[in-house]
Amino acid sequence: MKIVLSIFFTFLLAITSNNVNAQQKEVNRIDDAVRVLREFANMKGNIPQELLNISEGIIIVPKMINAGFVIAGKRGRGIALVRNDDGSWSNPAFVTITGGSVGFQAGVQSVDLVLIFRHRETLENIGEGTFTLGGDVSATAGPLGRSGSATTDYKFEAEVYSYSKSKGLFAGISLSGSAISVDDNANNLFYGQDLEPAEIYALSNGGNASVSTLKTVLVGLYQDGIE
Repeated sequence: MKIVLSIFFTFLLAITSNNVNAQQKEVNRIDDAVRVLREFANMKGNIPQELLNISEGIIIVPKMINAGFVIAGKRGRGIALVRNDDGSWSNPAFVTITGGSVGFQAGVQSVDLVLIFRHRETLENIGEGTFTLGGDVSATAGPLGRSGSATTDYKFEAEVYSYSKSKGLFAGISLSGSAISVDDNANNLFYGQDLEPAEIYALSNGGNASVSTLKTVLVGLYQDGIE
Protein backbone atom coordinates (compact mmCIF):
# COMPACT_ATOMS: atom_id res chain seq x y z
CA MET A 1 0.00 0.00 0.00
CA LYS A 2 2.83 2.39 0.88
CA ILE A 3 4.45 1.69 -2.46
CA VAL A 4 1.19 2.48 -4.29
CA LEU A 5 0.77 5.73 -2.34
CA SER A 6 4.38 6.66 -3.03
CA ILE A 7 3.93 6.14 -6.77
CA PHE A 8 0.67 8.10 -6.70
CA PHE A 9 2.17 11.13 -4.93
CA THR A 10 5.25 11.02 -7.15
CA PHE A 11 2.98 11.07 -10.21
CA LEU A 12 0.90 13.90 -8.72
CA LEU A 13 4.03 15.92 -7.97
CA ALA A 14 5.27 15.42 -11.53
CA ILE A 15 1.97 16.65 -12.97
CA THR A 16 1.98 19.69 -10.67
CA SER A 17 5.57 20.50 -11.60
CA ASN A 18 4.82 20.23 -15.31
CA ASN A 19 1.80 22.50 -14.96
CA VAL A 20 3.85 25.10 -13.09
CA ASN A 21 6.59 24.99 -15.73
CA ALA A 22 4.03 25.26 -18.51
CA GLN A 23 2.29 28.17 -16.80
CA GLN A 24 5.63 29.93 -16.43
CA LYS A 25 5.80 30.18 -20.23
CA GLU A 26 2.59 32.20 -20.18
CA VAL A 27 3.92 34.40 -17.36
CA ASN A 28 7.04 34.98 -19.47
CA ARG A 29 4.80 36.01 -22.37
CA ILE A 30 3.13 38.61 -20.17
CA ASP A 31 6.52 39.87 -18.94
CA ASP A 32 7.69 40.13 -22.57
CA ALA A 33 4.58 42.16 -23.38
CA VAL A 34 5.43 44.58 -20.57
CA ARG A 35 8.93 44.93 -22.04
CA VAL A 36 7.49 45.66 -25.49
CA LEU A 37 5.19 48.38 -24.16
CA ARG A 38 7.99 50.04 -22.20
CA GLU A 39 10.29 49.97 -25.22
CA PHE A 40 7.53 51.40 -27.42
CA ALA A 41 7.17 54.22 -24.89
CA ASN A 42 10.83 55.14 -25.36
CA MET A 43 10.83 55.07 -29.16
CA LYS A 44 11.15 58.27 -31.18
CA GLY A 45 8.17 57.31 -33.31
CA ASN A 46 4.84 57.38 -31.52
CA ILE A 47 1.20 56.35 -31.64
CA PRO A 48 -1.20 59.32 -31.96
CA GLN A 49 -2.86 60.21 -28.68
CA GLU A 50 -6.13 60.66 -30.58
CA LEU A 51 -6.04 57.01 -31.54
CA LEU A 52 -5.30 55.90 -27.99
CA ASN A 53 -8.18 58.02 -26.70
CA ILE A 54 -10.78 56.22 -28.83
CA SER A 55 -9.31 52.71 -28.67
CA GLU A 56 -10.80 50.00 -26.45
CA GLY A 57 -8.49 47.04 -26.98
CA ILE A 58 -4.91 45.99 -27.61
CA ILE A 59 -2.92 42.94 -28.67
CA ILE A 60 0.80 42.72 -27.90
CA VAL A 61 2.89 40.10 -29.71
CA PRO A 62 6.53 39.94 -28.58
CA LYS A 63 9.06 38.50 -31.00
CA MET A 64 6.75 37.67 -33.89
CA ILE A 65 8.73 35.71 -36.46
CA ASN A 66 8.59 36.70 -40.12
CA ALA A 67 10.53 34.18 -42.16
CA GLY A 68 10.72 32.66 -45.62
CA PHE A 69 12.19 32.64 -49.07
CA VAL A 70 9.92 34.11 -51.77
CA ILE A 71 6.88 32.71 -49.90
CA ALA A 72 7.02 34.08 -46.37
CA GLY A 73 5.15 33.29 -43.19
CA LYS A 74 4.40 35.06 -39.93
CA ARG A 75 3.90 33.43 -36.57
CA GLY A 76 3.59 34.91 -33.12
CA ARG A 77 2.08 34.35 -29.70
CA GLY A 78 0.69 37.28 -27.79
CA ILE A 79 -1.91 38.58 -25.38
CA ALA A 80 -5.14 40.55 -25.85
CA LEU A 81 -6.75 42.95 -23.38
CA VAL A 82 -9.76 45.28 -23.45
CA ARG A 83 -10.20 48.60 -21.72
CA ASN A 84 -12.99 49.03 -19.18
CA ASP A 85 -15.28 52.05 -18.91
CA ASP A 86 -13.30 53.39 -15.94
CA GLY A 87 -10.03 53.32 -17.90
CA SER A 88 -8.70 50.16 -16.23
CA TRP A 89 -7.70 47.08 -18.20
CA SER A 90 -8.98 43.51 -18.24
CA ASN A 91 -7.03 40.35 -17.62
CA PRO A 92 -5.09 39.13 -20.68
CA ALA A 93 -6.36 36.44 -23.03
CA PHE A 94 -3.66 34.51 -24.89
CA VAL A 95 -3.80 34.59 -28.70
CA THR A 96 -1.79 33.59 -31.75
CA ILE A 97 -1.23 35.37 -35.05
CA THR A 98 -0.31 33.66 -38.31
CA GLY A 99 -0.06 34.82 -41.89
CA GLY A 100 1.75 34.53 -45.16
CA SER A 101 2.72 36.60 -48.15
CA VAL A 102 4.26 36.11 -51.58
CA GLY A 103 6.98 38.32 -52.93
CA PHE A 104 10.74 38.74 -53.27
CA GLN A 105 11.90 38.27 -49.69
CA ALA A 106 14.26 36.04 -47.78
CA GLY A 107 15.60 35.61 -44.28
CA VAL A 108 14.25 35.61 -40.76
CA GLN A 109 13.14 38.66 -38.81
CA SER A 110 11.87 39.03 -35.25
CA VAL A 111 9.35 41.84 -34.75
CA ASP A 112 7.62 43.18 -31.65
CA LEU A 113 4.03 43.91 -32.65
CA VAL A 114 1.26 46.02 -31.13
CA LEU A 115 -2.29 46.09 -32.52
CA ILE A 116 -4.61 48.89 -31.41
CA PHE A 117 -8.36 48.07 -31.60
CA ARG A 118 -11.07 50.72 -31.73
CA HIS A 119 -13.80 48.54 -30.21
CA ARG A 120 -13.57 45.99 -27.40
CA GLU A 121 -16.33 43.88 -28.98
CA THR A 122 -13.90 42.75 -31.68
CA LEU A 123 -11.68 41.11 -29.07
CA GLU A 124 -14.62 39.83 -27.04
CA ASN A 125 -15.89 37.97 -30.11
CA ILE A 126 -12.54 36.45 -31.05
CA GLY A 127 -13.54 33.31 -29.15
CA GLU A 128 -16.13 32.57 -31.82
CA GLY A 129 -13.40 31.69 -34.30
CA THR A 130 -10.38 32.98 -36.16
CA PHE A 131 -10.63 36.35 -37.84
CA THR A 132 -8.43 37.78 -40.58
CA LEU A 133 -6.97 41.26 -40.55
CA GLY A 134 -7.97 43.17 -43.64
CA GLY A 135 -10.64 40.57 -44.37
CA ASP A 136 -13.04 39.94 -41.51
CA VAL A 137 -11.72 43.00 -39.69
CA SER A 138 -10.53 46.19 -41.38
CA ALA A 139 -6.90 46.84 -40.57
CA THR A 140 -4.17 49.23 -41.63
CA ALA A 141 -0.64 50.27 -40.72
CA GLY A 142 -0.93 52.74 -37.87
CA PRO A 143 -0.19 56.43 -38.37
CA LEU A 144 2.65 58.08 -36.49
CA GLY A 145 2.78 61.38 -34.65
CA ARG A 146 1.36 62.11 -31.22
CA SER A 147 0.37 65.74 -31.78
CA GLY A 148 -3.04 66.70 -33.13
CA SER A 149 -1.52 68.56 -36.06
CA ALA A 150 0.10 65.36 -37.23
CA THR A 151 -3.21 63.52 -37.41
CA THR A 152 -5.78 66.25 -38.12
CA ASP A 153 -6.85 64.67 -41.39
CA TYR A 154 -6.77 61.09 -40.12
CA LYS A 155 -10.31 59.74 -39.64
CA PHE A 156 -9.40 56.50 -37.84
CA GLU A 157 -11.97 54.52 -39.80
CA ALA A 158 -10.22 51.13 -39.61
CA GLU A 159 -10.91 48.77 -36.72
CA VAL A 160 -7.27 47.78 -36.15
CA TYR A 161 -4.05 49.80 -36.39
CA SER A 162 -0.75 47.93 -36.32
CA TYR A 163 2.70 49.00 -35.16
CA SER A 164 6.00 47.15 -35.09
CA LYS A 165 9.48 47.54 -33.65
CA SER A 166 12.46 45.82 -35.19
CA LYS A 167 16.16 46.53 -34.71
CA GLY A 168 15.40 49.80 -32.96
CA LEU A 169 13.05 51.07 -35.66
CA PHE A 170 9.42 51.95 -34.94
CA ALA A 171 6.82 52.03 -37.72
CA GLY A 172 3.32 51.23 -38.86
CA ILE A 173 3.14 47.80 -40.47
CA SER A 174 0.71 46.10 -42.86
CA LEU A 175 -0.58 42.71 -41.70
CA SER A 176 -3.29 42.21 -44.30
CA GLY A 177 -4.27 38.55 -44.47
CA SER A 178 -2.88 37.64 -41.07
CA ALA A 179 -5.20 35.57 -38.89
CA ILE A 180 -5.72 35.97 -35.14
CA SER A 181 -7.07 33.11 -33.06
CA VAL A 182 -7.43 32.17 -29.40
CA ASP A 183 -4.61 30.19 -27.78
CA ASP A 184 -6.92 27.88 -25.82
CA ASN A 185 -4.12 25.76 -24.40
CA ALA A 186 -2.29 28.76 -22.96
CA ASN A 187 -5.49 30.18 -21.47
CA ASN A 188 -6.31 26.84 -19.86
CA LEU A 189 -2.83 26.52 -18.37
CA PHE A 190 -2.74 30.06 -17.04
CA TYR A 191 -6.25 30.32 -15.62
CA GLY A 192 -6.69 26.67 -14.71
CA GLN A 193 -10.03 26.36 -16.47
CA ASP A 194 -11.62 26.50 -19.90
CA LEU A 195 -12.63 30.14 -20.45
CA GLU A 196 -13.64 32.13 -23.50
CA PRO A 197 -11.87 35.49 -24.01
CA ALA A 198 -14.99 37.45 -23.00
CA GLU A 199 -15.06 35.47 -19.73
CA ILE A 200 -11.39 36.19 -19.12
CA TYR A 201 -11.91 39.91 -19.67
CA ALA A 202 -14.76 39.83 -17.15
CA LEU A 203 -12.68 38.22 -14.38
CA SER A 204 -12.35 40.50 -11.38
CA ASN A 205 -8.94 39.20 -10.30
CA GLY A 206 -6.09 37.77 -12.35
CA GLY A 207 -4.17 36.82 -9.21
CA ASN A 208 -0.73 37.36 -10.73
CA ALA A 209 1.93 40.02 -10.16
CA SER A 210 2.90 40.09 -13.85
CA VAL A 211 -0.71 40.79 -14.84
CA SER A 212 -0.89 43.64 -12.31
CA THR A 213 2.29 45.16 -13.72
CA LEU A 214 0.95 44.84 -17.26
CA LYS A 215 -2.27 46.65 -16.36
CA THR A 216 -0.37 49.42 -14.57
CA VAL A 217 1.93 49.98 -17.54
CA LEU A 218 -1.03 50.10 -19.93
CA VAL A 219 -2.91 52.65 -17.81
CA GLY A 220 0.18 54.84 -17.69
CA LEU A 221 0.84 54.60 -21.42
CA TYR A 222 -2.72 55.46 -22.38
CA GLN A 223 -2.82 58.40 -19.98
CA ASP A 224 0.55 59.83 -20.97
CA GLY A 225 0.68 58.62 -24.59
CA ILE A 226 3.13 56.22 -26.20
CA GLU A 227 6.01 58.49 -27.14
